[in-house]
Amino acid sequence: MFDFLTSGQYDVLGAFWVTVQLTLYSAVGSLVWGTVLAGMRVSPVPVMRAFGTAYVDIVRNIPLTVIIIGCSLGLNQTLGVTLGGGTFKEIGFRLAVLGFIAYTGTFVCEALRSGINTVPVGQAEAARALGLSFFQVLTMIVLPQAFRAVVAPLTNVLIALTKNTTVAAAIGVAEAALLMKEMIENEPQALFAVFGVFALGFVVLTLPTGLLLGWVAKRAAVKR
Repeated sequence: MFDFLTSGQYDVLGAFWVTVQLTLYSAVGSLVWGTVLAGMRVSPVPVMRAFGTAYVDIVRNIPLTVIIIGCSLGLNQTLGVTLGGGTFKEIGFRLAVLGFIAYTGTFVCEALRSGINTVPVGQAEAARALGLSFFQVLTMIVLPQAFRAVVAPLTNVLIALTKNTTVAAAIGVAEAALLMKEMIENEPQALFAVFGVFALGFVVLTLPTGLLLGWVAKRAAVKR
């Protein structure tokens, strides 16, 4: 039943490695972009607040598949954006990461904004009274406490991102979901075995992440 794993025809580990890379690059980018958006949403500048609110409300309500395909068809095929050139697979990978960052950053933003709301207002006011700017208050006082308060929500966002990487198959990125589709077409007699292998693969990727960051969340909560 599992002959397809030992035949050497399919690079299952390689496909999951692409999934891991998609997750890591997208997670880092989403954390940075989400933090910027969160800063905009609590900014004293009306234009920045309006942009942050509009971006989050619009982008998080667009299906991820539409965003990923839009990055491929809109940015690459229509506007010629390649984000550094290279082969079709390399360009598709980078465009997929861009799409994941644009989408997942909105959920990171909302998680961080909820953490910012847990920080006592008096701390920010005291810092401003000492002469610190908004940026200094945000980066030195508010965000360090906010991040500790939202480790658990950010863990959920990371796990969702890991599973969402399967959408990259829609633009030909050679990650796990694309290989699974190919294997289902070529090995119909082993349909349930193929499903089982890839389901187990995603459990292996997400379960340790949830357990580890869950422990980190508990440690951070005790320190608070």
